[in-house]
Amino acid sequence: MLSRVSTGGLLLASLLFSACSDDTATSEADGSPAYDDAQARAVINHYADLALAGYSDALAQAQVLRDSIDTLLAEPSEANLAAARQAWRDARVPYMQTEVFRFVNTVVDEWEGQVNAWPLDEGLIDYVDDSYQAVMGNPGARANIIASESLKIGEQQLDLTELNADLLAGLNELGGSEANVATGYHAIEFLLWGQDLNGTGPGAGERPATDFATGDNATGGHNQRRRDYLKVVTDLLIDDLEAMVAQWQPEQDNYRAELEADSVENGLRKMLFGMGSLSLGELAGERMKVALAAHSPEDEHDCFSDNTHFSHFYNGKGIENVYLGEYQRVNGETLSGPSLSDLVAASDPQADKALKAHFDASEAALQALVDSAEKGVYFDQLIAPGNADGAATVNAAINALVEQTTSIEKAALVLEIQALNPDTANHSF
Repeated sequence: MLSRVSTGGLLLASLLFSACSDDTATSEADGSPAYDDAQARAVINHYADLALAGYSDALAQAQVLRDSIDTLLAEPSEANLAAARQAWRDARVPYMQTEVFRFVNTVVDEWEGQVNAWPLDEGLIDYVDDSYQAVMGNPGARANIIASESLKIGEQQLDLTELNADLLAGLNELGGSEANVATGYHAIEFLLWGQDLNGTGPGAGERPATDFATGDNATGGHNQRRRDYLKVVTDLLIDDLEAMVAQWQPEQDNYRAELEADSVENGLRKMLFGMGSLSLGELAGERMKVALAAHSPEDEHDCFSDNTHFSHFYNGKGIENVYLGEYQRVNGETLSGPSLSDLVAASDPQADKALKAHFDASEAALQALVDSAEKGVYFDQLIAPGNADGAATVNAAINALVEQTTSIEKAALVLEIQALNPDTANHSF
């Protein structure tokens, strides 16, 4: 799946090497610049500011999540489990807005698999229902790390005695299967909610708080290891987010410095390619079209918590953030600055107006998913076989994202960014 290994970076690399090396694009019609060089550099620098703010907020919310999990482990009550679940949902809001920085910024794309890989074979991590259908051929599908102190994969015997960050990170893609995901947001999600056994019917995972208890009322078995596992993956998530925040700090020897030292044309291309690829191949394709076509709740993004509608909505918001140069931080403040919109509007106001209209349309279509969930009909119910109204709601969002991507490509042409070719993830629309 794209969430693990994106082809976007490979496509971009070929485009970057073939691109003109001049910092200022020129119009074929009259030789005049398509954008002001200094203004364009300010847009790229602000893009890095947006990334820093987004990852900083994701880190801060993950730290709140860890505090909530610590409280749950100190007192495993249903109230504390509910609070930890809400903290997880809150942590998703800023993180999902950062996914627009994938696909073209290799430091993000190579890192993301440990943080947000999905879908996962939850039997790798913990107990599952007898009815559980794993990915065919996955040797780790029922490994149940929490219940096991060793694991044999082929000729390899793994020691699982000590649950630590290095061990769990090393189990990602175990045996060559992308469905083996041992760390990140979705591993935490599964531990907090448990399996969603409702299929395309109403209801999310219903893991009891007693699965984290250690007294006479403990359920689930191997509770101390489950507690240890949850603590380790949460701490690892925070370590990973701290590392990404460091990559976007100004005036450091890091990825941001590389981005700002690159040509203006390459910087603008990265911004537009990331927007288009998240809009088209990932969000419209992998996260919506695949689940709808297969009527598969296992392929919805936040399948244990039924939080998928919000993840999709904030992915869309992240794309718009980059174009407008705006991001509303979790403290309510709005970060704003030089934007792609400014550059496009200076050359072609109608193209800028059209793209903004497509953002409005896609936001409304994604909001319809949120509105449906607030009425009790969640994404996994919308994609159920025979749910024509649900399919229409999801298809409306897919179509809006496809049209939005076309408009992103047109905006790129205004800036003389040729052959943008955003990643389709091998989907046709």
